[in-house]
Amino acid sequence: MKIAVIGAGLIGQAWALVFARAGCEVRLWDGDAAALARSRVLVGELAAELAGSGLVRNAGELVARVATCARLEDALGGVDYVQENLPEVLALKREIFARMDAIAPAAAVLASSTSSIPASAFTEELAGRARCLVAHPVNPPYLIPVVEVCGAPWTGSDTIDRCQALMLAIGQKPVHVRKELEGFILNRLQGALLREAFRLVEQGYVDADGLDTTVRDGLGLRWSFIGPFETIDLNAPGGLADYCGRYGGLYQSIAKEQTSTEPWSPELVARLHAERRALLPAEALGERRTWRDRRLMALALHKQAAGKETT
Repeated sequence: MKIAVIGAGLIGQAWALVFARAGCEVRLWDGDAAALARSRVLVGELAAELAGSGLVRNAGELVARVATCARLEDALGGVDYVQENLPEVLALKREIFARMDAIAPAAAVLASSTSSIPASAFTEELAGRARCLVAHPVNPPYLIPVVEVCGAPWTGSDTIDRCQALMLAIGQKPVHVRKELEGFILNRLQGALLREAFRLVEQGYVDADGLDTTVRDGLGLRWSFIGPFETIDLNAPGGLADYCGRYGGLYQSIAKEQTSTEPWSPELVARLHAERRALLPAEALGERRTWRDRRLMALALHKQAAGKETT
């Protein structure tokens, strides 16, 4: 299968790895020639990291499947699927989708990695709008497989089906977001948890490290292999309905305190930032990100070995 990856930043490089790892022929394009040249080197470095962790067998073969294209026409010619990764700017999305719709083969699916802009906002005027949708990855997608697939009201059902089938074929985990909404699913769940986390710190119940410990060594351990619905299904003798009967009142009472929509205050942000910098100096952020990615690689290997299908 021939894939065009449009935009050679971090997400574009990551998508190139995902598709190449699955044996696809990948064409990578960016309007910035210097960024495009750098991307080739960075894809090679990432492939070497994956090979060193045992997640791919041959980094050289993977990189050989990724070609960089100086012209958009060369990247899009004859492709089956397009993954766009330009910055989160509506005008840029509209412009690039208009160009892609005019150039790409009529049968090619056109997908955006946007994490916040609905497909309807940048595809409505396109002749080929039925083949356009959002395929939002979790960063980095070569280690975290969930992809949120969300069409506009006019996206064809066959487009959704083809995108989901491709994601499954390349080892990702597509989730069909059935109606457009801001932030899709993952960021809305993350946002709800963050809002309560900020509130608990602001009101003096816990500090930043204690909050992170609660998630990292509590909720996160279960959530790394089962989701919240399966969690409560397993946490009561009679399953989910039994759990809701036992604890529904508690959560309803808690929810009455979780109604604030105020922005995070600058003072609270500064306080949490200071707590994080006391735990991890700014100069160590890069090293810690590398550590995080290596732990994700180890977790991915563990899940492969366990053969556990996650939701």
